[in-house]
Amino acid sequence: MTVDRTLFDRLGGKSTLSRVHQIFYDKVYGHAWMSQYFVDKPRETLERQQTDFMGQLFGGPKAYAGKSPKVAHQHMVITEELFRLRSAFLEQSLIEAGIAEDLRQEWIAADMTFMAIIVKESESQCVRAYTTQEILNFRRPAYV
Repeated sequence: MTVDRTLFDRLGGKSTLSRVHQIFYDKVYGHAWMSQYFVDKPRETLERQQTDFMGQLFGGPKAYAGKSPKVAHQHMVITEELFRLRSAFLEQSLIEAGIAEDLRQEWIAADMTFMAIIVKESESQCVRAYTTQEILNFRRPAYV
């Protein structure tokens, strides 16, 4: 009897996910439009949380203790265009990290399942966690 290995194991575990997220956040924090959403967010924390979240999603250890994607992004207008840009950054990061195509496709497919709960086209679709929470809605700069 063969035991199927998890995507987490087939990717090479936490160190691989961590490397991908370092490359990914280089792109995010370096991008004029997307970086606006992360001005007050410590990069190392985001990398660690994203690694723990995806690791758990891929069958790795139960290490993620943060908010669900829906709650974490409920106060942000993230258009489909912005979500797809993020997906392109992720795919580029997976390629740069040397992830095999079949594993890249599995990762991207898992990531795309969050599009329906994260994408919002207007502020009216956003929810504040508390009354003074700012709704984040950054327009794409003309030069991007």
